[in-house]
Amino acid sequence: MPRRSYKNSPGKKASGTKRAGTAKPKRGGRKPKTSRAGSLASSQSSAAKKSPTKKRPKRSTIPAVASTRDQPQRLQRLLAAAGFGSRRQCETLIEEGRVEVDGEIAAELGTIVDPKTSKVFVDGVPLRQQRLVYYAVNKPTGFLSTNADPRGRQRVIDLVPNSERVFPVGRLDQSSQGLMLLTNDGDLAQQLSHPKYGVRKVYRVTVAGKIDGETMRNMRKGIYISDGFVRVEGAKIVKSRARATEMEITLREGKNREIRRILARLGHKVQVLRRIAIGPLRIGDLPVGAHRLLSRDEVARLKKAVEHSRNEVAEEDPRRRSPGAKRPAKKKSAGKRRRAESRNDVTARRTRRKPPTTKFSFKPKKSDEGGSIIGGD
Repeated sequence: MPRRSYKNSPGKKASGTKRAGTAKPKRGGRKPKTSRAGSLASSQSSAAKKSPTKKRPKRSTIPAVASTRDQPQRLQRLLAAAGFGSRRQCETLIEEGRVEVDGEIAAELGTIVDPKTSKVFVDGVPLRQQRLVYYAVNKPTGFLSTNADPRGRQRVIDLVPNSERVFPVGRLDQSSQGLMLLTNDGDLAQQLSHPKYGVRKVYRVTVAGKIDGETMRNMRKGIYISDGFVRVEGAKIVKSRARATEMEITLREGKNREIRRILARLGHKVQVLRRIAIGPLRIGDLPVGAHRLLSRDEVARLKKAVEHSRNEVAEEDPRRRSPGAKRPAKKKSAGKRRRAESRNDVTARRTRRKPPTTKFSFKPKKSDEGGSIIGGD
């Protein structure tokens, strides 16, 4: 019987049509060796094809503000930073001839001095630059956030040692309490308190009455007071009672008695106001009237929070640019000059009415009755 051939069978592949380079190894034979470098290159190329890497857009950051402590500055500012009083008092020392700079008496106000190279003497005593100190204070009610009070009332700076001249960063009104930062680092103080940096401050507030959803929306949306438009960064209800509500409010720029004025405008009186945080710095379990020195790690986190908040504010408001950036020049319109408004235009704009117009015509009116026209042909 003739042997059956499966060469042209549709169910089997033709044995003569073998692909070049794809010959299967014989049974028991070894697989062809490939170089390690070739396998690495092929794996890397396949991985690159499978997962293409996209370049992330770089986030625009604002350069950090350089410290002005060791930079050339005015003589009265240097004396004030060294603890010789306010700038006015230091100007009096200069006018009285009690200050020497490099062996000569400084007689002019506003003399520029380099703290690194210049030798300054006050009454023959060499100027000693103060070391930077940072105090966290739990301010009690009744204390003032100022360095000088002519009425002799209690001040926050009286709660810390007077070995170095410090000043409060920002303000809390006399009837408020909570966390305050006292330091002699002018650069950090300006960055923490200036609105353009937008460092968050958190307050725990107890108000009279119940807070409804409409009041919360108005606080976040913003309202107008005598100082302009104000709004809170965040607000949430912590505890609600029958006659009072405890809230947590976050601000980025604090005007004078801002929280009290916002809530009073919305019909709620503030009973207790306590600041619990300045950026990453928390009040914790610090007793009322007590103080503590900040660690290096806490100061570093404060400075880092300043730059982070400044970048956030710049991204939210594109009109705020980095220092030194030029603003695009405004293009002058090439059209005609705008006509000055008349009295009728102003009245119409205020009353939303169209100004009266008077039409003049030199054509004689046609008479339907067919009489003669005076002045006509």
